[in-house]
Amino acid sequence: MGVPLRQQLTVASYLIKQKMGGVKKYPLVLMLEPLFRCNLECAGCGKIDYPDDILDKRLSFEECMQAVDECGAPMVSIPGGEPLIHKEMPQIVAGLIARKKFVYLCTNALLLKKRIDDYTPSPYLTFSIHLDGMKERHDTSVCQEGVFERAVEAIKLTLGKGFRVTINCTLFQGETAPEVAEFLDYAMELGVEGVTIAPGFSYEHAPQQDVFIKGNDIKDLFRGIFKIGKTRKWKLNHSSLYLDFLAGNQDYNCTPWGNPTRNVFGWQKPCYLLADEGYAATFKELLDTTPWDKYGNVNNPKCANCMAHCGYEATAVEDMLKNPLKGLLTALRGIKTDGEMVSIPTPSAAKASSLSDIPIKVESTR
Repeated sequence: MGVPLRQQLTVASYLIKQKMGGVKKYPLVLMLEPLFRCNLECAGCGKIDYPDDILDKRLSFEECMQAVDECGAPMVSIPGGEPLIHKEMPQIVAGLIARKKFVYLCTNALLLKKRIDDYTPSPYLTFSIHLDGMKERHDTSVCQEGVFERAVEAIKLTLGKGFRVTINCTLFQGETAPEVAEFLDYAMELGVEGVTIAPGFSYEHAPQQDVFIKGNDIKDLFRGIFKIGKTRKWKLNHSSLYLDFLAGNQDYNCTPWGNPTRNVFGWQKPCYLLADEGYAATFKELLDTTPWDKYGNVNNPKCANCMAHCGYEATAVEDMLKNPLKGLLTALRGIKTDGEMVSIPTPSAAKASSLSDIPIKVESTR
């Protein structure tokens, strides 16, 4: 694991406080999405399929701080769109650091060389740079040549200036375990703090639908990756039980409230990945009015193939709190890469039909 001790202790203290307070639904990471506009048009992205009037919207500094204060999560991930397009982003990041939130500023790095001097190194700030594999794989994923080389240049520049840097890697159809292993080896050579890795979610609005990995193919791929990884020293920014889940060894339900999303429409129901399910005006309203039991891989066909960390990392962390010995043994022994996988049921056609008739109230703060 590549997460510094200070951050681990802060998050552990927060989790213990929630458990001692008897809180059933609590956020672990706030997904603060201040804009949808991006300077790339990636094949698997479902975030840029909006008209210009929506793409031109921004969350203000005040709205971002209000969301952070409402939510109370110890970590804040700032995705997009491309956050570095936002003119107030340096002020937003500074406001989060002043609140001692651990910030992961997600970027494709195309603007990072130009904007890097707008930021100051801090143990609370990490640049999370998107790389979906080696040069050919990444440039194909983002549908533009030369992006890999510019991102790598930005990684080296940012590390050289003393910033925390991680890589955010999304895996798509056609990946092989040796390819991914080569990429993880390269990431470690770059000297980044760690890598976040997960299968791409099949956004309904993504321009290409044939790029997503589904079903047991996801688990087979990760078993192959982790089998190679037994002899490597990769730093992956995930709990051991989430990695075990990716390999098909844990049967988890999604806990979307663990990673709530605030964007230009409001608080998104139920999670960062499903864009057409409605919005709430406040975080409390999100918790109180979202029909949480209508989502997850056994309840909703839209969720059937999802194994994304924004849905399941919080579940894995909760499991580690309840079963610390299991988490410790998994971390020490490594991920199981052979044997029978857990069986995860999928939504029935009848349930899929009935779910489409569920009315969900849409509210916006804009």
